[in-house]
Amino acid sequence: MKIGITGTGSYIPSVIAKNEDFLNHEFLGTDGAKFGYENAVIIEKFQSITGIAERRYALPELNTSDLGHLAADKALQDAGIDKEDLDYIIFAHNFGDIEHGKIQGDTLPSLATRVKHLLRIKNPKCVAYDMIFGCPGWIEGVIQASAFIKSGLAKKCLVIGGETLSRVVDEHDRDSMIYSDGAGAAVIEANPDGGEILGHASLTFANGEAYYLFFDKTYNEGGCSNTRYIKMHGRKIYEFACTHVPKAMADCLEKSGVDIDEVKKIFIHQANEKMDEAIIKRFYRLHNKEVPENIMPMSIHKLGNSSVATIPTLYDLVRKGELEPHGVEKGDVVIFASVGAGMNINAFVYRV
Repeated sequence: MKIGITGTGSYIPSVIAKNEDFLNHEFLGTDGAKFGYENAVIIEKFQSITGIAERRYALPELNTSDLGHLAADKALQDAGIDKEDLDYIIFAHNFGDIEHGKIQGDTLPSLATRVKHLLRIKNPKCVAYDMIFGCPGWIEGVIQASAFIKSGLAKKCLVIGGETLSRVVDEHDRDSMIYSDGAGAAVIEANPDGGEILGHASLTFANGEAYYLFFDKTYNEGGCSNTRYIKMHGRKIYEFACTHVPKAMADCLEKSGVDIDEVKKIFIHQANEKMDEAIIKRFYRLHNKEVPENIMPMSIHKLGNSSVATIPTLYDLVRKGELEPHGVEKGDVVIFASVGAGMNINAFVYRV
């Protein structure tokens, strides 16, 4: 049974925040002290490492579930299926809906249920639930959807990845420049003439690595000590990802039975340009190969890191010819891979 992606959609928010918009921010170190150099230097170094020149933020009236609904609607239209035929809606996120200007995440009801409501799906047998798996959540949702279909529990599933990270950042933390908002979605179903998931891998490292990404108070001593923001141990994450993600990708590729020379594209979580380049280089080094030209599409330069939304958004853009010079054609073999909070890693090999 061929199980694959029959439709994709994405929603890229309209508000553009450029690096120069951060020139007047008061960035502080973990000890609350100011840095000994100007913001222009901080921003220049930031861009040279991450590759991010600008990012997208959602309009104040839109929440994560709204972004997910907009992406989902496009995916359903692209797949050409009746929304009432969906068996599962899986929404991968990390913080729920956070209204603009508020500090509390809202997951009651689940974001998947909210999307089902916004899509006006009447079928009660369409089960809606959320996936909390860090940045790899969308990939894990696809893996679960594939398992449901393979086991006969489902025929058609909708998997969404969405986030509004701009609402959970500490403005005094220079890492806040990394994060952005967005949503991507895909319809997964059995399709004899369509694409096929050839193999997958999922891993959780929690023996010492669990809190590489975490919630903590602002670096500003005068700020509210009870409010929490997304924080990370960047160096530890970098080293962890470069060590473990290439191995997971290689294991996944071996399980799929596909030779590395057949791989046309690698869709990797848009976390950090230099980190992603290092991961891909090490992956090919494991096979004694050089990295092929244009193997890794990147959207982080303009869209930033929107967590679970990066991969489905990236694939939608490439699939629809909106990220030159990249594209995919029927029969191409591609790899999806991600790493994030947990610490979780996953990947799947896919024939378009």
